Amino acid sequence: MRKALTDIFAAGLRRADPGPAVADALGGAAPPRVIVALGKASLAMARAALLRFPGTPCLVVTNAENGGDLPGARVLVGEHPVPGTGSAAAGEAALAAVAELGAEDRALALISGGASALAVAPVEGVTLADKADVSRLLLASGLDIKAMNLVRQNLSRLKGGGLARAAAPATIETLILSDVVGDDLSVIASGPTVPPAGGPTAARALLRAEGLWDDMPESCRTALSRPGPGATPEGPVRLVGSNRLSAEAMLAAAPGAALEDRALTGDVEAAAARIAETARRGVGTTLWGGETTVRLRGAGRGGRNQELALRVALALRDLDRPWVFLSGGTDGRDGPTDAAGGLVDEGTLARIAAAGLDLEAVLAENDSYTALKAAGDLLMTGGTGTNVADLQILKVG
Repeated sequence: MRKALTDIFAAGLRRADPGPAVADALGGAAPPRVIVALGKASLAMARAALLRFPGTPCLVVTNAENGGDLPGARVLVGEHPVPGTGSAAAGEAALAAVAELGAEDRALALISGGASALAVAPVEGVTLADKADVSRLLLASGLDIKAMNLVRQNLSRLKGGGLARAAAPATIETLILSDVVGDDLSVIASGPTVPPAGGPTAARALLRAEGLWDDMPESCRTALSRPGPGATPEGPVRLVGSNRLSAEAMLAAAPGAALEDRALTGDVEAAAARIAETARRGVGTTLWGGETTVRLRGAGRGGRNQELALRVALALRDLDRPWVFLSGGTDGRDGPTDAAGGLVDEGTLARIAAAGLDLEAVLAENDSYTALKAAGDLLMTGGTGTNVADLQILKVG
């Protein structure tokens, strides 16, 4: 059963392969003046674009796990999930790459998930340390990606259409590999080439409503009290891969399985309860796509997929049929760990107990990585070169 689930998950990853998707999208396109690729899938996306347009100046910004050499491209590595000095250098390089374009020029932007942290360019008065503090605050808050990116966009010269504004009067064509459930273009990588989700007023209201305003660095509160940057020039945008498309590919690889129409989102505890309810209804295989959230309370290591897997194991501890559950991030990295997620079954709790760990204490500390490692239940894929959010599979015998 475990092998069956990893095979189904692999089918979802294959559908998210950005190389063929970009190649298909560029079939009849005119050559751009410059290529800017940002995100965890940017190396593979840029490789396909350079095969179509050899010799075009190309900047690639990605994470360490998905980095590497690409002949004809300048490859920069940023930090993720909290931006660092590499992210700052990458953000400035992206803005500079399009700054000298003219009205007759065309740029090609290749955007994938992760770019929000991998390339940063804070607004005036906000430091990189301030941006890192904001990222930690938002990641620990339990806010969904749309809410987090509303704040990030309004603290950035790159996000929320910043790259398009820097390139004006040139036109930017954008190909997007979506890691966001629902494919809101303003949210994916914080929307560097599309209008923002909202302005500073909306960001202030959100932070106050969530009780986070007073915890923001003073420089960020000042920045969010200023007017926004103005209108964003809009160019053609095309979606070349998404969470839903990968979920449908898993369905094609799992005859007889059921794909839930409603994405798996929200707090991991509620998501685990929903999965457990599905398991109790009968046998078979059920598939989900989505992206859950974790409210951090402890100092342990883990990620949303690992914690979801553990909570499912706890919720199904008394199920009287064999079962297996997989939750994995399609980028191969769940939170600040080297695991993609977790692969648990009816023996997981016993293996954790045999290792001398108390699962309730582990969850209280958000230390899912330690427990899953002890049980031999980490899902390890390595960097995948893509990112379309998370995929989940439940099989009940």
